[in-house]
Amino acid sequence: MLRRLLTVRGRFVAAIAGAGMTASFAPFGLWWLAPLLLAVVLLLLEGAAVRERALRGFWFGFGMFTTGTYWLYISVHDFGGVMPPIAVVICGALILLMAAYLAAWAYLSGLVSAGQPVGQFLAVMPASWVGVEWLRGWLFSGFPWLSLGYGQIDGPLAAWAPVLGVHGVSLLVVLGAGALALLLVGSRRSRIAGLSVLAGGALLTAVLTGREWTVPAGAPLEVALVQGGISQDRKWLLEELETTKALFRNLTLELDKADLIIWPEAAIPALAHEEEEYLRGLSELMKARQQELVLGILTFDFGTGEFRNSLLTLGGSTGVYHKRHLVPFGEYFPVPDFVRNVLRLMNLPYTDITPGLDGQRPLLVRGVALAPSICYEDAFGTELRDFLPEAGLLINVSNDGWFGDSIAPHQHLQMARFRALESGRFMLRSTNTGITAVIDPAGIVIRQGAQFKAVVVSATVQPRQGATPWIRFGNGPVLALSSLLLLAAAAPIRHLVTRRSR
Repeated sequence: MLRRLLTVRGRFVAAIAGAGMTASFAPFGLWWLAPLLLAVVLLLLEGAAVRERALRGFWFGFGMFTTGTYWLYISVHDFGGVMPPIAVVICGALILLMAAYLAAWAYLSGLVSAGQPVGQFLAVMPASWVGVEWLRGWLFSGFPWLSLGYGQIDGPLAAWAPVLGVHGVSLLVVLGAGALALLLVGSRRSRIAGLSVLAGGALLTAVLTGREWTVPAGAPLEVALVQGGISQDRKWLLEELETTKALFRNLTLELDKADLIIWPEAAIPALAHEEEEYLRGLSELMKARQQELVLGILTFDFGTGEFRNSLLTLGGSTGVYHKRHLVPFGEYFPVPDFVRNVLRLMNLPYTDITPGLDGQRPLLVRGVALAPSICYEDAFGTELRDFLPEAGLLINVSNDGWFGDSIAPHQHLQMARFRALESGRFMLRSTNTGITAVIDPAGIVIRQGAQFKAVVVSATVQPRQGATPWIRFGNGPVLALSSLLLLAAAAPIRHLVTRRSR
């Protein structure tokens, strides 16, 4: 009875720790909570049976993703129009899937080095976390939200972002948590190991802090990011179309000093070919004022019958970028083709978007290459890396109006900040309802607009050139390091099994 009570209590504590992890991310920014709460979870897992480890890992993940992604319900129900019971099932299924990843983390790490606290806390748990987090950002189209490293953007470990990327910073968070756990409950030798890790990590972090990996290239640009502030429930109403077009045009007419103007994702709620005259007028205006405009709009290919979520450049330069990483169930249905053909007959608006091809080139504006991303593409650092180091600036257009006045836009902005930091470049982020911002190469927001209002965010930005270690090598080093740590931790077990078999 007592053991059962302690078991249930352990799962409850794991769930509470997971729920608290959300506070380590934006908008709360309590980055130091992550290693502390993870240390608690590591201690809960230590010594538990493998099955119990999996259950505690699951409840930790359940708490984390329930509090961290509750806004999915707002998107699905409030703006998607899905009935509450079905919306709960959809959101609950995603939360359960995300929790299953952390159950796998706890379970598999227990198989590798059971009974070895130092190896468990300083090698297996950090390395296996990286593997699971990387898999979560890739499998089934990927959902990299709440990757641990993002929450450290305002902490000392942010210095590692240009070196190891988000998964590398995640590894360091779990490593730090393991060292703290050893200091709390370890033997004398274990405590020395934990203290050595913390001291060595602090020294290396101090060496990296403040280092600039890229250098200025060319002349600065005056940029203006236009935010329409049109609520999601009105954005696609036909009667709002002319008002929306006039709003964006009028805001743009006032920006005669800007070199580059950026409108958000699907700024004009129509297809590009339906607004040829309007777009032609904008292009002529830009040419006359020697300006460049980048805007988001849906496009249609008459040859293939395909819709795309696109970025267009108007003015002295003409270019196009088609979104490559689509949102499942929002922009396409992840189902077989014969099912998709049936769904097309239902005439659901713009839910059958075709992804853009890989190998697209950066957008070129005033001789500066721009690395484009649309919506949550900026959550996938490896995809932006395709345009680097050629691109001198990063741009992202998005529509976080789907999530209302929740924490989601703040979390999304935090990921955009991380992209700027790991690439050593300015990020220009234009959104429909917020958070529109200019982010410097250190990941610091230097200009930001108010949410849910029509605003223009202006700044002077400096294109950059050069490559951070992360640009050069991507996730390769951290995945290789994680693999080596797992192999090193598993070696004693293999040796023991070999001896017993003789």
